[in-house]
Amino acid sequence: MSASAPSAEYIASRDAFVGRVFEAALGMFDVLAIYLGHRLGLYDALTEVNPSTADQLATRTGTNPRYIREWLEHQAVAGILLVEPGQDDDRPGDRRFRLPDAHAEVLTDRDSLSFMSPFASQLVGVTRPMDELLEAYRSGAGVPYSHYGADIREGIADGNRVLFINQLATEWIPAMDDVHARLRSAPPARVADVGCGSGWSSIAIARAYPLTMVDGLDLDDASIVQARRNAEQAGLSDRVHFEVRDAADPALRHRYDFACAFECIHDMSDPVRALRAMRELVGPGKSVLIGDERVAEEFTAPGDEIERLMYGYSILHCLPVSLVERPSAATGTVMRPDTLRRYATEAGYRGVEILPVEHDLWRFYRLSS
Repeated sequence: MSASAPSAEYIASRDAFVGRVFEAALGMFDVLAIYLGHRLGLYDALTEVNPSTADQLATRTGTNPRYIREWLEHQAVAGILLVEPGQDDDRPGDRRFRLPDAHAEVLTDRDSLSFMSPFASQLVGVTRPMDELLEAYRSGAGVPYSHYGADIREGIADGNRVLFINQLATEWIPAMDDVHARLRSAPPARVADVGCGSGWSSIAIARAYPLTMVDGLDLDDASIVQARRNAEQAGLSDRVHFEVRDAADPALRHRYDFACAFECIHDMSDPVRALRAMRELVGPGKSVLIGDERVAEEFTAPGDEIERLMYGYSILHCLPVSLVERPSAATGTVMRPDTLRRYATEAGYRGVEILPVEHDLWRFYRLSS
């Protein structure tokens, strides 16, 4: 007896999914091409000589003209660049390619909230240790943060920097009136920035609150090296200090007026210990600010675009990183509000408040010590 023919509903569902996977493949190629343009300085060079031929762009960036022509043509076919009209198709080397102003903001303006090039670096970075990641899925082991390389470290730093310089001191901290006032007043407040990474959150706080002294703490050596460099370039080395140091160091107990941690609690193998350490940093009656992912209140499938994004980060990066040290809470990127509340309660906080800050990607928790 022959199998029955697939139903029209089955065929439609199959074909729609084929289309989705195909579109995802096109998007992946776009992201990888954007990564090349970002890392090689091609978009920045195009903002300086716009339009450019392949030879002109290759000369300005120290790259190979043939590779650059292929990249430019891909970018034009993908609709990222424009080709100047009246070009002779028989002389492809003479084609002049233009980066539209609106696309230039997205790809080159490092201070714009629309800056997306770091996103490409992050997505390339999470795939760096793929062979190790495959083995981790079989063995249950973790993948160290350092194995993801500079792309993930710099991609996260550059992507979050935009948020810090634009929103941290204009929206996030001011949502806590008393903390905002304390950071602006004398005697100078001391702030602990836990999991500071490359230091942009610490620098943003120091810039916005000129009386504050900020200590950035992180366990990643490469991040602290970059953070110190960033503080020096910003002219803030006198008020912003960075150390490779555990926030649970007893010598730091009750030293600070305020403590914060941005987008890192979910990566930690022992988030309760980290939150307890932050409570000890500030002492009784003071506040801790946690900024983490704005995921849904509960698991729902299928989920929205933000859920898909956060689970993507989790399966490739955040969960593997959190499993390096054992025992591990194995939180993953998708740390829902109830999970954070439970961690905070176990860490000894008196209360957890979700701040009234509108943000597409992050949620902000005020923990009362």
